[in-house]
Amino acid sequence: MDIAFFGSSLVSAYWNGAATYYRGIIRAMYERGHRITFYEPDAYNRQQNRDIPDPDWAEVIVYPGVGEDGVRRCLEDARDADLIVKASGVGVFDELLEAAVLALKRPANIVAFWDVDAPATLDRVHTNPEDPFLPLISGYDIVLTYGGGDPVVNAYKMLGARDCVPIYNALDPVTHHPVPPDPRFTADLGFLGNRLPDREARVDQFYLDVAAAQPQRRFLLGGSGWGDKLLPANVNYVGHIFTGDHNAFNCTPQAVMNISRTSMARYGFSPATRVFEAAGAGACIITDYWEGIEQFFEPQREILVAHDGQEVADLLADLHPREAAEIGQAAYHRALAEHTYDHRAAQLCRILNVEL
Repeated sequence: MDIAFFGSSLVSAYWNGAATYYRGIIRAMYERGHRITFYEPDAYNRQQNRDIPDPDWAEVIVYPGVGEDGVRRCLEDARDADLIVKASGVGVFDELLEAAVLALKRPANIVAFWDVDAPATLDRVHTNPEDPFLPLISGYDIVLTYGGGDPVVNAYKMLGARDCVPIYNALDPVTHHPVPPDPRFTADLGFLGNRLPDREARVDQFYLDVAAAQPQRRFLLGGSGWGDKLLPANVNYVGHIFTGDHNAFNCTPQAVMNISRTSMARYGFSPATRVFEAAGAGACIITDYWEGIEQFFEPQREILVAHDGQEVADLLADLHPREAAEIGQAAYHRALAEHTYDHRAAQLCRILNVEL
């Protein structure tokens, strides 16, 4: 199957949280014999902050982020693909692509909208009945999402989607795996995440307030955008972490924190990419609570769950290195057994009724 994929970026994770997800799904599909062309714009300095070269498992075509000629040439180039995907959150030309990809529909192909931020998309169309994407939803053969469970599926079907299926985040064991600890990332608790309006209050509650209340412990913060944030003295801010260092970041602290964006927590069933990255590294994960977590990892055996900052503090106080290692190993084995991108690619092939 020839697949044309319009997304934010495959080669850069800079201000692009979906990069790991795209890479995992696309490489797994390639390994099953499918051919993928990924079209991405030169925007948001992503091309200047690449963290991988063009891969051998996908053709990457970069078009200008200004002016429509480049993106329209890519659309023409994609016309004959068997599956044409418009991902949410490309960042430029989104409205153009939502309509233009749908216009490439013909009897012999599949056109799909792949929503990598369903809560944001659904909130957008629910609050604006004039949103131009709203009347297009029913035209796509299928809506795929990277999370959300029944709340997202039902919401999309209420908006006219023919079908909606979550293809959840997962582990790519080729890129995320245990490595030796790195002294740069020594800490009692690490958190890796960009500063976003939809997450900052929860980061304060579940992480920074905990750090302020426990000056004897060491905390590690990675991600973009935190440079002008007032941080407790025991928080070591190390800035943007390139994907090549994610394994060391996850393997070195005694535990790592997952903090959902507010909208993701509200819809539930939305494990972040970094949950599986950390599990693949054998990290002991402490996560804020969200509905559906037990579908992916068993609470208190494979992952530690906190409902507020005080519970994070209590978990840290009771956590010993041996227990942390056992929890990390349990998460690692669960991810390998049930939650790799090969599992997700097999699911996608079944959904699309193509050869596995």
